[in-house]
Formats: sequence, structure tokens, C-alpha cells
Amino acid sequence: MDTKQGSGVNDNLRDAWYAMNEEKLSETRQQKAWMDDPTYFRRVMISPTASVKMLSHAYAGCEEGMRSGGKPLEVMGMCLGCPHPEVKDAFVVSDVFPLPVTGFETRVVADDESVINYMIELSEMVEKSRKERLMGWYHSHPFDIDESHNHCFLSSTDLSTQLAWQNAEDPNGNPFLAIVIDPLRSFAKNKAEIGAFRAYPPAFSSPT
Repeated sequence: MDTKQGSGVNDNLRDAWYAMNEEKLSETRQQKAWMDDPTYFRRVMISPTASVKMLSHAYAGCEEGMRSGGKPLEVMGMCLGCPHPEVKDAFVVSDVFPLPVTGFETRVVADDESVINYMIELSEMVEKSRKERLMGWYHSHPFDIDESHNHCFLSSTDLSTQLAWQNAEDPNGNPFLAIVIDPLRSFAKNKAEIGAFRAYPPAFSSPT
């Protein structure tokens, strides 16, 4: 999907992206058009706050791994946002929340009981205090600095995780998103390298 970070967008356009028409958002959630079209979402608008927090978290994972004498660590967090109520094919990510999860080589999985409890508490807090929902997850791929391409992709483990989230959340009016950050290339290029993804259902033939 096409990703845009809010800091590089015209102020008026940015305000329009983040405007929250609750009535239209409720209608969008009830209609659940993404259930009938696996290619429904094509764009993601990421707020400056969310971008900075994801990149800072990803850099911290790199530093932690290197300080311990090993490789940079992958990190993971949850995304707060919604399907855009007026832009048909778009997600809005307004904020993110780091999770106490680290790992190596495309295997960041939140299956620890303490992490699951943390996520439950976070979800309850968001439900009480925010209009948006937890609607996605992010993690980093700090593998190496490749001049020809970045490392923003979903591994087989990531795909299984994303599909499980979609199966659980999409039917409830909360379509789920996956974001991958390449912190090493972002640092080297002085530009955020971020990819956003959805998983196709197993029976769906992806468009060529």
C-alpha cells in the first residue's frame, strides 16, 4: 500500500485526513466493504506522532541489541487509527504504542502471557479514552543496509500473524493493518522507510 507520513503533507490536506466524522466512521464500520474486496485498501496516512514513535522505537531496538554484543533487535507495537470515513480506500494511523516484545530475524511474535495481558489493558484504556481503535501492528526489520531495496516486507510468520488479526478484527468493523519499518536504511538515507500491508485470504488469487 502507498504510505504517507503527515509531516510531508500540506497542512490543510493533513487536517482533512485526520478529521474524525464519527457518524460517517460508524457507517464505514457497519458497511465493512473490505470484507467483499480484499484489495479495498490502497493507501495509509501516518501521523507525524506515529512515524516518530515507530522510528524511535525501532532505533532503540537496534541500540539495545548492539549494546549486548549481538545483532539489532526487532521491536513490535500496536497502531491506533481507523479506516478513513470519507476516503474510500484509505487507513489513518494517528498514534502507536510500543509493546515489550523483541526478537531476531523476522520472528517477532506477541505470544507471551505478560505481553498479551499488556495488550488487553492497552485495548481497554484506548476504548475508554480515544475515538479510534487499535487497528494494526508494527514491527521493525533491522537486517542490514541494502542500497537497492529496503526490508519492508512480511515474513511467513508475519503473514500468519496478520491474517489471524484480520480474521478476528475485520468482521467486527475494525480492519487490521501491518506496518514494517527498516530502521537501518531509514537512518542511512535520512528518510523514513516504512511499508504497510494487508494479507490476502488463502483462497484469493492476488492481482497481477
